[in-house]
Amino acid sequence: MKKISLYHTEIENKDGISGHVRSLTDDAFNQLTSSPLKSVPGTNPEQLLGAALATCLNATLEAEEKRRNLPHQAIVRVAVDMGRDYQGFQFWLRVQVKLPQVDQQEAQEILAICEQRCPVAKLLAKSQNVKIELVNEFGFKEEFK
Repeated sequence: MKKISLYHTEIENKDGISGHVRSLTDDAFNQLTSSPLKSVPGTNPEQLLGAALATCLNATLEAEEKRRNLPHQAIVRVAVDMGRDYQGFQFWLRVQVKLPQVDQQEAQEILAICEQRCPVAKLLAKSQNVKIELVNEFGFKEEFK
């Protein structure tokens, strides 16, 4: 299948964890970065990854809601944890999705479709460190503390 790009961006980080990450293709994205383990201003990979997944999945849910003539009421929350493993560090992502305007069965159908369509969810789909679940109420259990 031929790849056809509908959008292109280039992101650069030349400072590592303490500095800036920016777009080379426009001036709209320029973020201060810092370690999540230090109390200094800046975003970090954990926040960026969580934001990417939450935004992309919710946009996909919004499109499916629209296709079904439903109001957009989907909410996506992503918890990102970082911890050590035998070679360094790894992330664990727990995603909670709330679709309050439909019953449980339709909500499951919508979520299943959207997990197959969302580019970020597809990118992360094979990872055992990513769990996506439908919820009626939000609440992440503290699994890692």
